[in-house]
Amino acid sequence: MDRNQAIGLVLLAGLLIIYSLVYRPSIQEEPLVDVGDTTNIERITPGEPAISQEEVATPADTVNNDLSEEFGVFAVAMQGAERTFVVETENAKYTFNSKGGKIEAVELKDYVTFDQQPLILFDESYSNKTMQLPSANGNIDLNSLYFQTNSNNQTVATDGSTTIRFVANLGAGKSIEQTYTIYSGKYDLDYQVKVNGLNDEIVGNQMSLVWANAMKRFEKNLEDARNKTTIRYYTLDDDSDNLKAISTEPQQETISNVKWVSFSQKFFNAGVIADKGITQAIIGTNPSADTTVVKDGLMQLAIPMADVYEGANLKFYYGPQGYKRLKKVAEGYEDNVYMGYKLVSWVNKYIIVELFGFLERYIGNYGVIIMIIVLIVKLVLFPLSRKSYLSMAKMKALKPELDALKEKHGGDMQKMQQEQMALYRQVGVNPVSGCVPLLLQMPILFAMFFFFPNSIELRQESFLWANDLSTYDVLVNLPFTIPFYGSHVSGFTLLMTISTLLYTWSNNQVSSVQGPMKSIGYVMPVIFMFVLNSYSSGLSFYYFVSNIITFGQQTLIRRFVDDDKIRATLEENKKKNANKKKSKFQTRLEEAMKASQEAQRQKQQRKKKK
Repeated sequence: MDRNQAIGLVLLAGLLIIYSLVYRPSIQEEPLVDVGDTTNIERITPGEPAISQEEVATPADTVNNDLSEEFGVFAVAMQGAERTFVVETENAKYTFNSKGGKIEAVELKDYVTFDQQPLILFDESYSNKTMQLPSANGNIDLNSLYFQTNSNNQTVATDGSTTIRFVANLGAGKSIEQTYTIYSGKYDLDYQVKVNGLNDEIVGNQMSLVWANAMKRFEKNLEDARNKTTIRYYTLDDDSDNLKAISTEPQQETISNVKWVSFSQKFFNAGVIADKGITQAIIGTNPSADTTVVKDGLMQLAIPMADVYEGANLKFYYGPQGYKRLKKVAEGYEDNVYMGYKLVSWVNKYIIVELFGFLERYIGNYGVIIMIIVLIVKLVLFPLSRKSYLSMAKMKALKPELDALKEKHGGDMQKMQQEQMALYRQVGVNPVSGCVPLLLQMPILFAMFFFFPNSIELRQESFLWANDLSTYDVLVNLPFTIPFYGSHVSGFTLLMTISTLLYTWSNNQVSSVQGPMKSIGYVMPVIFMFVLNSYSSGLSFYYFVSNIITFGQQTLIRRFVDDDKIRATLEENKKKNANKKKSKFQTRLEEAMKASQEAQRQKQQRKKKK
């Protein structure tokens, strides 16, 4: 490991440490974000799902005079019979309620919570979603209306989709319709809301969809889940953004011309998509002290009444947060899966995701898939690794000459640098050639840092002693908590640390670095052990396997590299280049160094005169 590589590792460690510390916020209990007087929504406390399995008769069969006076024509639909029913696909169970013509619960059949309970992504004990019409009698909440439905005679299309239609008849040709279309093999469903003959009763120019959601806890690592839960949105201008996921303060933002808005958790997602756009969206999040809740969220969406008169078409998504699946839902919806910064995200989106998906089709064991990915990546990067090793070997061969220059010039660093550059030119060695291969590998190293913790494919997939590769594995539970480390020992992180120390020792056998810089290589693995102890075990396992293969590669390269031949080659280059003219770049570089040296000398002379 040369000086440039050591500096690179120090910078990488610094970034990882900062990332891990920033993503450890203290959670504070704050009041729910106030998004305006029109929302008037209280936080929903956890409890049993309010699902009725039988009809509930109203006290009277005629319209109550008080209701008629208060709500006008809408009072007709404020009395009736409430009935719930379930529409089931191979992926999910949707519980509908004729009161409100709404979905009141969604269960994902292929997933369970960290404690092996049914995964109810949406239900009215935690979430309240309302549609509000602006009438002369005030905002009419569709949840308060009773709808008639075709649930006993559902429309099933040839493509396997099921259509559920709710109608609230208000008399005199006036009605409100809500239509849901559920597709086989999908987690997104179409929704249309339409009003008929109510132009005189509607006084506003937009309908409101207000959704308050206490996002439930589904994962073991609560802190990690909270740090990756937020509200994301995508505008008609193709701009994707989100509220700050790690914020410990209430947040609120107003956006115009929005295409979709979603409650984005670590592995699951619930959102609203509007192809024509949402005029305005007010969104907010709030930390929660409730350990059954990850974070409180609220969205208020404005839908133009012009669209509602014709039939406003929306789409709801209730499902897993997988990159390839979300990419099919709507434009930009895959942004709900965070793949890292721009360059890193390109590596993940166009290389790692595709490679992982290909292997997943043929291999059922995800630990084996990780090992194969490491092997493929290492084979592709082998030429760079070989070049880096050879560069270190050349630098080690030059160490006697470099030590002699240090002794000759003492503390004159500028003169020392000039002589070093001349030596490198004579023997044909580029001092940064060992660092460049390492830098080219950095995007893949960082890509894995974001890919494995956010990959739902690894969720609850076991390998060896790890029960879930998407979160930390526990080899030993400690009776106490170590600051910045935790109360458990991650087996894969421990193996990664030991293998990194072994790899560092192997590198030092050919490295020219001496003194404190050499010791840093042994300190870094210990720092990483603290940083990664509570991260995805799949990530630590990847780094462990990567270290083992790298160690094997270097052992193989060392067998075919003759140090004496390297030394002889350098001496031969030195003779060949003895009378070789300097390049224009080298000449300009030396002139710049001399000018700098002269400026420094004059500055010291002026100080002495004073």
